[in-house]
Amino acid sequence: MSAKSVKKSWREKLAFDNGLPKVTVLDEMVPAKWGTGTCVIPAPREVDALMRKVKHGKLTTIADLRRALSAKHGTDTACPITTGIFAWIAAHAAEEGALAGDARTTPWWRTLKTGGEINPKYPGGIEAAAERLRDEGHTVFQKGKRWFVHDFAKALAKLPGT
Repeated sequence: MSAKSVKKSWREKLAFDNGLPKVTVLDEMVPAKWGTGTCVIPAPREVDALMRKVKHGKLTTIADLRRALSAKHGTDTACPITTGIFAWIAAHAAEEGALAGDARTTPWWRTLKTGGEINPKYPGGIEAAAERLRDEGHTVFQKGKRWFVHDFAKALAKLPGT
């Protein structure tokens, strides 16, 4: 097997910053809903560090992570694509770490999508996240094929810059 065909672990992906964070200027090629002006493309470990700040019983969203990253870097916005991808990598790296015996891992289930939606792409899918959220006192409900945390906004953590 060649070195190129060796798959990186989730923890290796989380640790690979590839020159990030990087501040860039948004142009007309970027969707308007992202905002205008300057944009930070965060490093994976920055996203993970923010997710780790969310304490038991509290929640955050990808949008809140983006606001905190933007404030940290003094930009107008933070990239929604990479922030979401890096949250997903942090979640899987946390589960990989837990399986390896790490005692303290990132509480990924506390990071929700817009509107309090549970991310089905996190480890174990909706069921795993919903179970952990219920264990922390949250009520989850289904709306169509999607799952949400009831009154999630009341439990939002205060992140730096939000």
